[in-house]
Amino acid sequence: MTERRPHKMLGIVHQPGLSIRAAVFIGFCLIFGLWLFTWYQMSLRIADAQSRTSEINSRYTNAQDTLAGLRTQVVLGSVVLRDALLNPSPAHIAEYRRQLLQTLHAIDDLLSRYVPVADSPAAHSELSHLREEIQAYRTTMLDVLASDSSKWRTEAATLLSVRVTPSRDIVLTVTEGVQSLNRAGYIQRQTEIADTYRMVQRESWQLLGLALAIGVAIALLAVVYADRLERRIRRQLRKDEELTKELQNLSAKLVTAQEGERRQIARELHDEIGQALTAVKVELARAQRTIEDTTGNTSLLDDVRTITDGALQQVRNLSYLLHPPALDEFGLIAALNSHIVSYNKRYGIRTELMHKNMRTRLSMETEAAVYRIIQEALTNVARHSHASSCIVHLVQSEDLLRVKVEDDGRGFDVKSAGRAGAEGLGLISIRERTAHLHGTTVVESTPGRGTSLTIELPVTPASLSDDATGFVPDPDAVGT
Repeated sequence: MTERRPHKMLGIVHQPGLSIRAAVFIGFCLIFGLWLFTWYQMSLRIADAQSRTSEINSRYTNAQDTLAGLRTQVVLGSVVLRDALLNPSPAHIAEYRRQLLQTLHAIDDLLSRYVPVADSPAAHSELSHLREEIQAYRTTMLDVLASDSSKWRTEAATLLSVRVTPSRDIVLTVTEGVQSLNRAGYIQRQTEIADTYRMVQRESWQLLGLALAIGVAIALLAVVYADRLERRIRRQLRKDEELTKELQNLSAKLVTAQEGERRQIARELHDEIGQALTAVKVELARAQRTIEDTTGNTSLLDDVRTITDGALQQVRNLSYLLHPPALDEFGLIAALNSHIVSYNKRYGIRTELMHKNMRTRLSMETEAAVYRIIQEALTNVARHSHASSCIVHLVQSEDLLRVKVEDDGRGFDVKSAGRAGAEGLGLISIRERTAHLHGTTVVESTPGRGTSLTIELPVTPASLSDDATGFVPDPDAVGT
């Protein structure tokens, strides 16, 4: 197979451009890039919203836990002070003081770690109020604990109801207010996050819609461009087909003209030069007889006659090689038999012709093509195969002529030769002749196992215009 190249004479020049595959690939990459960008933006927004949600949940949980701890410690401090008031023995006052101070320290620690959920003026104001009330609670607890312990048992109820319990309840009330603010801030932040999610969803749908619209536009552009390229390729293919047909027709005309020229030259060599040399030979024989009668010397013209015989034989051989007369007169089988006899003598390759159902003559064009195909195939066997034997098969059916040439040579790798463009001119010529007659060519070969060439041609019977030309073969030339 030969590479199709631009034919400048017919104005067909391949213009480099973007292929359909490249156009579709670029469109796909653009669409994929848009979707990837959209996915990336959505991921960033959703990750940000999730981070804010996690932060709010953590702050709310920590704030509520801290306030619950405060309430617990405040109640625990009042319980410790109540126990001290009800049991004012000197042996236990130091322990109650230690427990109360530990409770107050825990309250201070929790209060220092408290962070309001909502960063608003109301939250900070309520936190300041809570700090003040806890400070008042501390002062009350310490003042009561520092009072005269001898009066605790009689004044316990009064101290608890007048000083300790109100101070404790105020702190608890303030913590409840702070918790309410935290819940309100948490709900507000959750609402904001929900709004953020809705906004992200809306923007995501917008981005997806935009990406989809751009993708559809790119796909349409790719389809339009691919359609335009396809139409251009189809036009180019039609031009290539026309060029191929023109080249095939030209090749067929050249083959036909070459065969006609060969036939004409062979006829001229045989009829003109051959007859002239024959006449010279006759005249030389007559002159030699005259000289023999006069002088009795028979060797005067022997060299000239020998040269004349050699020239006549060369003319006959050349005439046969150009166009075998047996092909026109007796048909394809006779011409092939004659050629195989000469081939065996010339190359020493044992060659055999086997034919079946070859009783009718084919058209002159078909017979000439088959003869040249087999001649070229046998030449390739002699030149390249290193074979010792070869068989030529011809089988004719109702509508098909099958030609097969097999040898036992060294063979070759058909696929590698085809990819490398290593087919010789002989095989190319065989393919061209076969294609001109609308036939098929199959080459089968394996390294070390020989080669098989199969040709199948439609049968074209001989017509009235294909009658024998009257060119009578020379017996000596046919047997050469």
